[in-house]
Amino acid sequence: MPYVLIVHEVDDYEAWKRVFDDAAAMRKAAGEIDFQLLREQSSATHLVHFSQWSDLDAARAFFESDALVRIRREAGVHPPTFLYLEQLEAGTL
Repeated sequence: MPYVLIVHEVDDYEAWKRVFDDAAAMRKAAGEIDFQLLREQSSATHLVHFSQWSDLDAARAFFESDALVRIRREAGVHPPTFLYLEQLEAGTL
C-alpha cells in the first residue's frame, strides 16, 4: 500500500481546514483513498496529514504540482515535509 505522510505548520487551522475540505474532490481524483489528520498535542497549528493513495507517483505529481504549491501558499501552510511511503507490514496488538 502506498501512503503519504505530510508534516506542516499552518497559520490558522480553521482557515486551512476549509481549503483542505474544499480540495477533497481534487485529492480523490488524484488518487487519495483515505486520510487521517493529526495534530501535535500542544499545538493546534502543527499538523500531520497521513493518507493512503492508489499510486505514489500520482501522489507525488499531485503534491508537487504548481496548483498545489499555490493552494498551500494561499492556505497559510509553512513549508511541508513530505514522506512517500510503501507499507511493509501492518498488524494489530
